[in-house]
Amino acid sequence: MTMLTGTSTSSSAPSETRQITVPDPASAPRGPRKVTVGGVVRVMGLALWLIVTLFPLYWIALTSFKAPGTINSYPLEYWPSQPSLENYASLFQNSSFGVFLANSTIVALAAGAVATLIALLSAYVIARFEFRGKGPVLIAFLLTQMIPAFIALGPLYSMMTDLGLVDTKPGLILVYIAICIPFSTVMLRGFFENVPDALEEAAMIDGCSRLGALFRVLVPVMTPGIIAAFIFNFVNCWNELFLSVVLMNTDENRTVPSALNGFISTFNIDWGSMSAAAVLTILPTMVMFALASRWIVQGLTSGAVKE
Repeated sequence: MTMLTGTSTSSSAPSETRQITVPDPASAPRGPRKVTVGGVVRVMGLALWLIVTLFPLYWIALTSFKAPGTINSYPLEYWPSQPSLENYASLFQNSSFGVFLANSTIVALAAGAVATLIALLSAYVIARFEFRGKGPVLIAFLLTQMIPAFIALGPLYSMMTDLGLVDTKPGLILVYIAICIPFSTVMLRGFFENVPDALEEAAMIDGCSRLGALFRVLVPVMTPGIIAAFIFNFVNCWNELFLSVVLMNTDENRTVPSALNGFISTFNIDWGSMSAAAVLTILPTMVMFALASRWIVQGLTSGAVKE
């Protein structure tokens, strides 16, 4: 009895709590970083690479803000003494560049979205099911990326002519979808293989169908990979030149890359308008990559290693 009383007394006694502070390694003072020859060479090499990469973009932007009469002046100006927006004004006044931008936006968004959706379904089948011919299908997807587009231009143009899709935006969208699907499928397959099967199985046990588990469980988990695949498809469709020049003949359906090619004539090149058009063409992709860079990096790294 005495033991029970002692136990209850000891249990009711207030316990002392101690707070243990763990030092943050990031806040710990660091000594001076040692400068090595290899580090200096690495920094200088990266700086040189950055200059070589950014200088063409800077020169294009610089040329677009020069007055037409000063573009070819000597000595060269590395900063415009009198900046002018005349090239941008003449770009929209003397050409249908606004129509070209709208056409490229429609074609790239539609082709990128549809190609990403189809690639999502095909990548899911390849990643989750075993069937005869799975290996050859993947090899065929990879081989299509190594074949230049102009090799299939004759049969493609003949087929598009028979279907009445030459010089139409739906025809160009269909061609771009077919081009984007193989790469997107291989890319998204890696993401599916990195997602545990237990998530899908748990959703199906709770009553979801296979498609329901795909779109309710797997797609939210794979959002970074899907965004990365869509952006790559969009940029490829936005920048594609060869097929758009061949399949589009009128200014009503022409896209931006083929419009840029139109500034080059037999005896003259309109450098001012071409530079202004190039700046307006580069800006959408730069903004898209800047806004979605976090999802692109997360998507590429999450699909790189399979646990």
